[in-house]
Amino acid sequence: MFPGLDSFKPTAESIPPPGNVLRLRLPQHIPVNYHPLVSTYTSSPQPASPSTLKNPLEFLLRAATIYPTKIAIAHPDAKAPAFYAYSIWAQRVQNLAYALIKAGLRPRDRVAVISGNTPMMADAFQGAIAARVVLTPINIRLTRQEVTYILEHSGAKLILVDSEYLHIIEGTPIKIPVVICNDTGRIGDPYEQFLSDGRRFSAGKGWSGLEMDADENFPSTLCYTSGTTGRIMYNFVNSANRLKGVLSTLRGSYLAAVANVVEGQMSADSTYLWILPMFHAGGWTFPWANTLAFATQITMRNVDYSLIWKHLLHSKVTHYCGAPTVQIGIVNAPGAKRPSSPIKAFIAGTLKMLFEVSTRANRDHRRCTHGSSDRFLRANRDYSDSCIWLNTYGPFTRGYPQEAWASLSLEGRSKLMARQGYSFATASDLRVVYRADESPTGPEGELVDVPSDGTTMGEIVTRGNIVMQEYFGDPEATKKAFRGGYFGSGDLAVMHSDGSIAILDRQKDIIISGGENASKLSSHPHVLEVSVVARPHKKWGERAMAFVTLHPQHVSKWEGKHDAFAKDLIAHARKRLPGFACPEWVQVVQELPKTSTGKILKIELRKTVAKL
Repeated sequence: MFPGLDSFKPTAESIPPPGNVLRLRLPQHIPVNYHPLVSTYTSSPQPASPSTLKNPLEFLLRAATIYPTKIAIAHPDAKAPAFYAYSIWAQRVQNLAYALIKAGLRPRDRVAVISGNTPMMADAFQGAIAARVVLTPINIRLTRQEVTYILEHSGAKLILVDSEYLHIIEGTPIKIPVVICNDTGRIGDPYEQFLSDGRRFSAGKGWSGLEMDADENFPSTLCYTSGTTGRIMYNFVNSANRLKGVLSTLRGSYLAAVANVVEGQMSADSTYLWILPMFHAGGWTFPWANTLAFATQITMRNVDYSLIWKHLLHSKVTHYCGAPTVQIGIVNAPGAKRPSSPIKAFIAGTLKMLFEVSTRANRDHRRCTHGSSDRFLRANRDYSDSCIWLNTYGPFTRGYPQEAWASLSLEGRSKLMARQGYSFATASDLRVVYRADESPTGPEGELVDVPSDGTTMGEIVTRGNIVMQEYFGDPEATKKAFRGGYFGSGDLAVMHSDGSIAILDRQKDIIISGGENASKLSSHPHVLEVSVVARPHKKWGERAMAFVTLHPQHVSKWEGKHDAFAKDLIAHARKRLPGFACPEWVQVVQELPKTSTGKILKIELRKTVAKL
């Protein structure tokens, strides 16, 4: 299946011993008839209950028991390809856990990891839980100053870093032990030596020497994920404009992973391609969803469309995640062709972008649907439904397909597919509201539901199993985010008469024009990507300015005639949008500024507008 698979030999310390028992040690006094999912939550730092045990690490141990020889991690495109069966990978995770303990880390300590999608990154999501420490994955595209802030704020005690990203931490004033990985999987790699040291430190105790935490509300990950502003954590910025750390729990990670498997229809036949960076919101909990499903994971260090298509066509890929811009790049790559079997693509983006992706995919005779996570789309050649997530652990809602959709036009079907739909089975209440009390200091802020008319906008709020525990070390920001007893997502949406929701925009990105909210620019056949921001207007206060990249097939047509294209695009928009919502200005650019996860950096576009 993968070239080089037969020739790769894992290190001796990666081979599990004979009679290896894949079971963590249970805490004392656990009743025999208890392994509950629901716990009695307490804000106390003490464990909620000694019987509240649900731990996403169990998925890996179960997979290694049932499918020990199945490929769990395939890393075929690196300079030193590596492949690990489930039994081998579980042993490596065990070695990592003991190595972290040997390095002096104690329960609730933070371990930072700086890497692209590599086996080390996959190890870290499992090994941190096994060692009862909190994983802090760091965005590889952040500045040295931002990384320094995260390391300081999180209080990280150790850093696992891929050698390609050493420059990010070089010269930082914070002195923390560093383990370097050369991404080889071979003897002589510092990371492999770290794992070998952990194996020896275990002294043969194996998994029974690692105790499962007794509190399912124990933290699992602490993510500082940059968003579309470049200085934002899950779309909330505090007064100092600092990154925030979102603290997730074992319980939430477990439930979100279960939901991903159920709603995504994942199984032992699934192969997941890592396009979405694992450092982004904990990989949307897919590190654990994959092990629950017994899936094979293919890791790619960077987004490379030729490699992506190699795997989509030849590696039996069934699932992947990414941003709309990545999906557009995939669809328009030179090697793109219709896959021979269904592939579900979980895409995060805006309603307009997902409508466009859905429409284009349908033109290519593929059925696409969407949800939002900032938003969540699933694309499948033969299957039609949708999912989204709202700044939580991962996917949070799903749009269920209806038989009547098949008779609709392309545009009508795409609009319905672009809705975010309804809550996941493991999620809780989902509402679209406005606040009766808009005081920023109001502790409650009574929430009033918008009418289910499909036109009245409000903010999506939610609560329940898949909402973050807190903003780490920032009680005021946590209080503000949970005002009114719900998590305020910052996403503006409408509620339809059938109870489904559709996200329109972020609160901070809505353009006010003459007191009215302007819509996004409709798709144009020659447009590859578009983003709209506000620009000052003498009469109306603000009007929309569109930044556009042209489809490669049509670049030559408009060469030297961008003014003519702007007029054509505006005319196209006026047929579909009210006058105030049409762009007043259009600027053609070679590319749009983006984050490492493919989200458009509107803050950079606003800087451009400020200079005009």
